[in-house]
This record gives sequence, C-alpha cells and structure tokens, in this order.
Amino acid sequence: MSESFDFVVVGKGMMGAAAARHLSLAGARVALVGPDEPEDRVNHRGVFASHYDNARITRTIDNDPVWARLARRSIERYRQIAETSGIEFYHEVGCLIAAPAPGGDFDYIERVALARDGLGVEAPLIVGEQLAERFPWFDFPRHYAGIHEARGAGYINPRALVRAQTVAAERLGARVIRSEVVAVDAGTGSVEVSTIDGHRLRGGRVLVAAGGFSLSEALLPRPLDLAVKARTVLFSEVGADDLARFGGMPSLISAASDQHQSYYLLPPVVYADGKHYIKIGGDPIDRVLAHEASVREWFRGSASAEAAAHMRGLLAGVMPGFEPKSTHFSPCVTTFTRHGYPYIGFAGDRIAVLTGGNGQAAKSSDEIGRLGTVLALNGRLDAGEYETDFAVAYR
Repeated sequence: MSESFDFVVVGKGMMGAAAARHLSLAGARVALVGPDEPEDRVNHRGVFASHYDNARITRTIDNDPVWARLARRSIERYRQIAETSGIEFYHEVGCLIAAPAPGGDFDYIERVALARDGLGVEAPLIVGEQLAERFPWFDFPRHYAGIHEARGAGYINPRALVRAQTVAAERLGARVIRSEVVAVDAGTGSVEVSTIDGHRLRGGRVLVAAGGFSLSEALLPRPLDLAVKARTVLFSEVGADDLARFGGMPSLISAASDQHQSYYLLPPVVYADGKHYIKIGGDPIDRVLAHEASVREWFRGSASAEAAAHMRGLLAGVMPGFEPKSTHFSPCVTTFTRHGYPYIGFAGDRIAVLTGGNGQAAKSSDEIGRLGTVLALNGRLDAGEYETDFAVAYR
C-alpha cells in the first residue's frame, strides 16, 4: 500500500533536506526520502553522501557573483534554521581568500572583489606584510594578497546542517523516510517512488536531489550531463596542548593559476573521536567516476594516497610551523554540471532534478533548496535575480 504526498524529495542531503523544509513551509504535504549515514563505510553496499563531514567553508565572497548571491541568501537564514530545529551548525570564524595580488595575469582576487562589492560585503583587501601580521598561522608567497570576510563567514558542520533541515521539515509536518530509493516511475497524474525496504510513495511531483548518485538510471528518465569527480581530504590532528595557538584562525581558500597549488583549509574542528583536525583539500588531478557503481566503490575505498601526500606538502608550505600529531585521509566526491551552477529543472513531466554542487554548494544549499521548491511548486523556475537560468543539460 502506498502513501500519497504533494511532493516527494529523493535525497536527504544538503539540497534535498533544504527543499523539504521550504516545501513544508509552503504548506505542502512532503515526504523526504534518503538513508542515514552508514556506521560501517567500508562494508556498506548502499548509497553515500558527501555531507558526511564536520566542516565545510562558508562565506559570501567569491569570484563568481551567482555563487556569492546563493551563499549570501543561505547564510542569512542560518539563524532561522538553527532556532527552528534547535541544532547549531554554523561557526563564524571568518574566511580568508588568498591569491596573487591585483595587477597580474591571474585575476582571481579582482573577481572576488567585484562580487564582494556587488553585494556590499565588508571584506577588506590585505596586502604585503599586513597579510602576515594579521594571519600569523599562514606563510604565503610575497606576491599574494588576501580578502578577509570576518562576519557572516567561517564554516558549517554539514552533518548538523542536514539534521537541522530535516528536524525543521519534520516539525512542519514533513514525513521523513530513512531508506534508499531504488525506483522513480512516472505514471498518469503522479509519480511512484519505491525504496529498498518496500516503501511505496506517490507524489504529484518528485524532486530528485541525489548528488553524485543522480547518475543512477533508476532515478531520472534521462541521463544528466554530470561529471562526478573523486576527491581526497586530508585530516591533520592538532594536539590538545597545541590548540590554544590556533584561536582566531579563519577558514582559508588559496587560489593559484595552477590547480596543483590551489587548496582550501579549515581551522581545527572537533570530530566524533573527540580529536581536533585541520582539514585540507586540493586534489592535483581530476578522476571522473563515470557510473553510479564507481561512485559507491570510491566511497567504500581509502581514497588516494598520492593526493593525500600532495596535500601534506601544501599544508607544510602554508603552515610550516604546524606539526600534526597524526594524519589520515578520506574519500569524497564533487559533482560538476556543464555550466558550473546547480541543475534546477524538470527531467520529465513530473520529475524535477536538483543537483550539481560544483564544489561550492554546502554553504549555499538552503538557497538552492529554496529554488528547487519554487520549481516544484510552480512548474517552472523564474530566477531573474540570478545571472543564469540553472538549466539542466543532458548527455
């Protein structure tokens, strides 16, 4: 026997949980479907999610005005989400973007400044010796400058954010089903969603927000033009007696014309084992995972030792005075669209898609979920305030 809803959201990740909350706020009958994080990653045979982590950078400043606006609108609602759910997930430690100073061939920092000015964000440009004085934890090349956003920036706990969005949606009346979806079938007047443990749900419309698992042929009627790339993340433990000297350290994004020298880095964050880790990411090469099976296999694996070694070198270069107590590395994925913005559109008459974080979406997921809600409610997306239409591209 099936249950009926106005909308079924497939994928209980950052975008899907946000969409479920916004649909529930609109008064719709909503089901949010997706499994919880597996306890045993290596032996888990089901789907995974990239939000299985405790820290992602959040900031408004960006070299792209669309992503800057998506972030700004999400950040403005963080407090509302936390108060509605009772779950804290945001840490306002600030964010520094460092790159070659203005005037050279690589204009990243200039584009960040343009996006900053377009939204009226307070984030001054810091150059020369002032950069080293303000941020003594880091050792940048002499020709670098930084743009520092002290307020409305820092990092979020993506695990906690998904819990907060899910709890908020439940309190608004949403039905949460913690199970993996194995089929989405369009019928006459509705869509049926089936789960691995036998749930059958009917929705007037279905919104598929499955991240890298949007590659699954079981979820969408047409294959997306989506590149799912394997990522490795390095965690460096900060000893308890060393923590105090990192007080005030912001999140960091360091951009260079060469991908090998670009990376992101977070201040010490506590994880489930009670230890604090500085996290760094910045894969030197791209590895595309072409099929859903390869995405599952990557998540079950141990990630790339070569990429982790590269990141150890990056960390040693920017923080030469830091000696980790221990290190380990883990797998993740990043999902890229053809145009570099999320896909928000219909893949069929009643099946819509919401995916494509492009390495930028954790901080912006609430606004992306809201746009998915607009699409699901109205049957079309009018996003005139953005400089793109978020159109879905297919293979």
